[in-house]
Amino acid sequence: MQIRHTLSAVLLALGLAQAATADEIHAAVAANFTSPFKALAAKFKQSSGHTVTASFGATGKFYTQIIQGAPFDVFYAADRKTPEKLLKENQAVADSLYTYALGKLVLWSKDPAKIDAAGKVLETGSFTHLAIANPKTAPYGAAAEQTLTKMGLMDAVKDKIVQGESITQAYQFAATGNAELAFIAYSQLKEGTLPGSQWLVPADLYSPIEQSAVILKKAENSEATKAFVTFMRSDDAKAVIESYGYTVQ
Repeated sequence: MQIRHTLSAVLLALGLAQAATADEIHAAVAANFTSPFKALAAKFKQSSGHTVTASFGATGKFYTQIIQGAPFDVFYAADRKTPEKLLKENQAVADSLYTYALGKLVLWSKDPAKIDAAGKVLETGSFTHLAIANPKTAPYGAAAEQTLTKMGLMDAVKDKIVQGESITQAYQFAATGNAELAFIAYSQLKEGTLPGSQWLVPADLYSPIEQSAVILKKAENSEATKAFVTFMRSDDAKAVIESYGYTVQ
């Protein structure tokens, strides 16, 4: 009986010690990276005890929130220029910037017969609405705009474009039938088996989508945040990221 009580006391002490040292990390995360980030945050909690609480949305909107004092510890953006801007403005920790994934743009429709293998549907104009993320706040929206411009189609389709706040909302427009077509992240198709048709946009039609992360000044001395970023740069984390359709450097 004494041994049982002693063992219980030791286990309780260990549990209390872990709880005392566990921290909560607050992350701002680009909408296209929602599913892989949730999976990785769960893995990190299992191995470290630290909890990662994430908000998902448009990169540009997070930038505005951060400079206005939003309490984020780390920022996983959908581009590189926004974290770089935060570094220049002394809102982020020097030398913490790194590219965690290279994104891919895809044209998608839930109609299996809508999109051809070369994306010619954009030229034929046989659609009423084309959804894209807001190019001013969402890098995938900017990539969609660059694609249409480079194809010489912007003037022809501009009146058919409907904008979502983020790449997630652009996808929802097409998934619900409010738009026949949508430019979305390839990773969104990799999250599950989505019916429909798609065209993987050639990389030379838009600027590289260098999805990059940075530790924010608020967490400059946070060992938990540093440990999380180290975990996110590990081979195990990279394998998870690649499984969602990203390229990892």
